[in-house]
Amino acid sequence: MKAGGLLMVALLLTARPPDRLSAQSDPRLKAAVELAQNGRLDSARAVVRRLVATLSPRDSAYPEALYTQGMLATDPTATATSLQRVVVEYGTSPWAPQALVRLAQLYLVQGDPASATQSAEQLRRDYPDSPAKLRGDFWGAQAYFNLKDEAHGCALIQEALAGAGDDVEFKNQVSFYASRCGASAPPTPAPATPPTTDTAHPATPVAAPVQGFTVQVLAVKSAAQVDAMLTRLKVMGFTARVVRDTSGLIKVRVGPYPTRPEAQRQQALLKARLGGQPFVVEEP
Repeated sequence: MKAGGLLMVALLLTARPPDRLSAQSDPRLKAAVELAQNGRLDSARAVVRRLVATLSPRDSAYPEALYTQGMLATDPTATATSLQRVVVEYGTSPWAPQALVRLAQLYLVQGDPASATQSAEQLRRDYPDSPAKLRGDFWGAQAYFNLKDEAHGCALIQEALAGAGDDVEFKNQVSFYASRCGASAPPTPAPATPPTTDTAHPATPVAAPVQGFTVQVLAVKSAAQVDAMLTRLKVMGFTARVVRDTSGLIKVRVGPYPTRPEAQRQQALLKARLGGQPFVVEEP
């Protein structure tokens, strides 16, 4: 499966409370998502495919089924097609603004920041009161930064920061990018130890140091690539963390493991499942 398609599947299957506007409400679609969460992706896709084929396009569940079909699709093109249909054909549905958020994410991961900004700006223009708008701002800002348009990127990231409210997790993600604009989140009580990085969201603060052995699987400067890798690892059941070095590289490491042989066993498993050249790192 291509990276964009995998990211959309993972986002659907690991949706957490801040993302509840994307949670399926139709019992048939809930059942399909449960199948996918249990590793039966082919069965889940078949259920949704049959539902889309049998539902009337006038049925209120149809746009929700299209959205779910897109999120479970096997490749980015199929994902984009289903999500775009939700936006174009069912613009008054509550799923339309959420589809625009997912399109912005998808385009950014695919390396098409221009299309990502278009989705984010359409969301801002057509659905200014939607709960999804702040999430669209977040992804749109990253796309503008990739286009070297700091002014537009900072405007969106500051708007997202201002609207984050008590959502500490989302505020942390946004603050990671807000720092480049001279903006920061209002102070919050500091925990006793630095927070660990959430495996589904690399934009949170860098994880605290660990001891033992880890397996490094990625070292890049693109937050979108890191996000995709962390999501992929989470779906596979691995615990991952983010490390930044002085060169600006963002490194994704799995572990820690107490011994080098255990880390080497995980290294072999990761190489078989992910490819690339993962290697063992001894943490201080």
